[in-house]
Amino acid sequence: MPTPYTFSDTDIVFNTDTSPAGAIYTRNTTLVTPDTATKVREYPLKLRDLPQEDKPREKLVDQGVGALSLQELIAVVLQIGTKSEDVLSISKRVVREYGHSALVSQLDPKIMAEHLGIPVGKACQIVACSEIGRRLYKKNEFGLQVMRNAQDVYTYLKDMHSLPKEQLRGIYLDTHNRIIHDEVISIGTLNSNIVHPREVFRPALEYGAAAIILAHNHPSSVSTPSESDKVITLQLIDAGKILGIRILDHIVITKSGFESVEVSYE
Repeated sequence: MPTPYTFSDTDIVFNTDTSPAGAIYTRNTTLVTPDTATKVREYPLKLRDLPQEDKPREKLVDQGVGALSLQELIAVVLQIGTKSEDVLSISKRVVREYGHSALVSQLDPKIMAEHLGIPVGKACQIVACSEIGRRLYKKNEFGLQVMRNAQDVYTYLKDMHSLPKEQLRGIYLDTHNRIIHDEVISIGTLNSNIVHPREVFRPALEYGAAAIILAHNHPSSVSTPSESDKVITLQLIDAGKILGIRILDHIVITKSGFESVEVSYE
């Protein structure tokens, strides 16, 4: 029978012979396994420190493009980092702070560079790749996604759920509520000085949209719309009436759920 373990207030024991694999005993003798641990600190390596087979370009050649994550694919496109940031760090931050759908829909490299704090040349590379994808992928009439309710919007914008910065997105729809465009309108705390109607309706005019659904995230995880959210929404609804473009909804998104800004959209 194994000798019982004793612990001082500061003892932490890893992987003892008689403990479950990967278990950690804390000073309160609480068993923490890899399945129950909530946070594990990571030690990211720079590109030059990775084993040769784990470097994105070599991994692509050896294992195929399907083996790469989105951030690894972006690292292949960017090739090198900057003086202050490694290429893997840039690519990881681009995905984390901008979101998947926004990367595909952003057409202006200057805006992307400003939002993410990366060189315009890097933003041009990402935007160019997205445009190649758009041109090669032809959507048929039945392939356009339809927005029927706020739940559809929340599901579609799942990449916004955990963004660390507040981001305003516009989903632009045709007369059948099918998505014809999706764009990041602004990044930062929403107020009437940042969110100008011309920035919201410019893509609608460019793509011939009949309606718009607005969505923004609250990193605080509080989905209740603020008074500022309501004021901005009403201003945009009024502007849309003049242009003949409806604002269908404005949704606040958090990790745990969503809530529509309660105003009259008619």
